[in-house]
Amino acid sequence: MHESVFAEHEDRWILGLRGLAVTKISVDYQLSLLLGSECWVVLEASCLLSRGPAGREGPREVLDPGRQDVSAALALFSAKIVSAVAFKTGSLRLVFDNGQQLNCRADPSFEAWQVTGPGVWRFVSLPGRELAVWSDVTGSGRSEDG
Repeated sequence: MHESVFAEHEDRWILGLRGLAVTKISVDYQLSLLLGSECWVVLEASCLLSRGPAGREGPREVLDPGRQDVSAALALFSAKIVSAVAFKTGSLRLVFDNGQQLNCRADPSFEAWQVTGPGVWRFVSLPGRELAVWSDVTGSGRSEDG
């Protein structure tokens, strides 16, 4: 990874993905983004892709991986991560250097998304607004209540 710094805060984790580019986009019943050569962002629930800073986003596109309705995600190819945040309520926010922002909320019924990287680390949005973290960052797997 380019900048493998993880920082836990009261309500969120800052993920060490800054500077990694989207090198592959895969679609089946999930939308998968390969960052660099070893990190994956896998989206299973609907999410929003928007342009512009938080609070002042421009037009929004709903990405629905279950229906393979994700063509707007092609704008992310080769974009680099500027910010990656996993909230302890199970939401994910990725900001890219091309001005795009991807937001995925937790789902009450299933795992909405997961982010994995080299080695042992994994962040998963669990049903019911929880975040699970497995990594050498925490020492073991654990759930974060949201």
